[in-house]
Amino acid sequence: MAVLTSARRIYFIGLRGVGMTALAQLLKSRGVEVWGSDTAETFFTNEVLARAGVECLEGFAPEHLDRQIDAVIRSSAYGPDHVEVQAALARKLPVLTYAEALGELTAEYRGVAVAGSHGKTTTTALLAHVLKSANLSPSAIVGSAVPQFGGNALVGSGELLVFEADEYQNKFQYFSPHGIVLTSIEWDHPDFFPTAEEYFVAFVQFLKKLPPDGFVVACYDSVQVKRAVAEAGLTPEQLVTYGLAEGHLRMVRMWLDEGRWHFSATEGEEYLGEFWLKLVGSHNVANALAAIACARRLGVDIEVIRTALASFEGTARRFEVKGRLMNSVTLVDDYGHHPSEIRATLKAARAFYPYKQIRCVFQPHTFSRTKALLGEFGSCFTEADEVVVLDTYTSAREKSGEVTSAELVTEIQKHHAHVVHKPTIAEASEYLAETANRNDLVITMGAGDVWQVGESLIKRFGLATGSEF
Repeated sequence: MAVLTSARRIYFIGLRGVGMTALAQLLKSRGVEVWGSDTAETFFTNEVLARAGVECLEGFAPEHLDRQIDAVIRSSAYGPDHVEVQAALARKLPVLTYAEALGELTAEYRGVAVAGSHGKTTTTALLAHVLKSANLSPSAIVGSAVPQFGGNALVGSGELLVFEADEYQNKFQYFSPHGIVLTSIEWDHPDFFPTAEEYFVAFVQFLKKLPPDGFVVACYDSVQVKRAVAEAGLTPEQLVTYGLAEGHLRMVRMWLDEGRWHFSATEGEEYLGEFWLKLVGSHNVANALAAIACARRLGVDIEVIRTALASFEGTARRFEVKGRLMNSVTLVDDYGHHPSEIRATLKAARAFYPYKQIRCVFQPHTFSRTKALLGEFGSCFTEADEVVVLDTYTSAREKSGEVTSAELVTEIQKHHAHVVHKPTIAEASEYLAETANRNDLVITMGAGDVWQVGESLIKRFGLATGSEF
């Protein structure tokens, strides 16, 4: 019997995590009492939890679990030796990981999982926004803040749940969706998947979990996605394909006009017309095509889709334009931490700001990823005029490793003339404050806390208002 079916009081360990906060909101909407604990660090989810009326205790202590509790959900960052996990086990409470809990919850909906090495967050948010615009009242769990959602979750009354399906630690094994959107497959998380083939197999096994009446929306620009679809043995009735260059639903052309990305598309022999986005870059056109293809499969009218795409404002930390500083520097923040993501984002920045000097402030995320993909990291910054490299972001996942940021700088210098190493947030902030000029675009990039560089610059110079950037 599923734990969440009968649990009416659920305690979260690591509540401020993005997925955990979203899960808590969905459970609360179902009448479940939810609360939990986390570190004293500031997260954007603090405000989300406060608005939702969800209590979050500061720090971790066994006495936090002295209240009546039916079940505990823990972040994967906190294992069996964690003080509160041990307290829960001592009380013989059922303890689920976030992925296990999400798996139970998604089984109660008509779930649509958005999976892939890249583009999950934006595609999940885009699709949820389209389905909401179609009055389908979906619920959604997104891996970042979505300003139009007021957080990173949608709580709807319909049967659909759109959720970001993370492949790390093979969380796929817990999910049983009705539909899967597969954006890309490119080796990542070498700390868990030692080889590219093991990583690939996880996606194949996930596709094989589709029910006979389920569907997969697959990006056919990706050779590996095509291969996975073939190896999973999907039927033609289960398969919807899309892409910038290949697929049943395909882009015809794209162009930039008056600050918006425009594109046109066909679906088989049918011309679907023109669409426009507030998002930047061809990779986001591909994300939009995924949302169109999935929404069409779910029966949404094309005009509703067109209007919804045009009104989507984006997600936090995905080419998020913070604004223009008072010293005229334009500031952008992005979550890109894989070489392919970095390359795509910088290409988009170059297209959108052709006359700016692009200064990319990059913070490596995980030592194992940097080591495994060192050569690719070295060559992915070519669109930037300067690369400022911080030391690797350390977390509970990895606190040390075999490759340093100094070695990464040496690798980037093989392809780039202007690379500097500024180990800390403070040093990078000071360097940019002293050297930035009005023609600069500063883009902070990485999955850690590199965004604090931008916040430091905002505090120092202030943001201009009422002007173009």
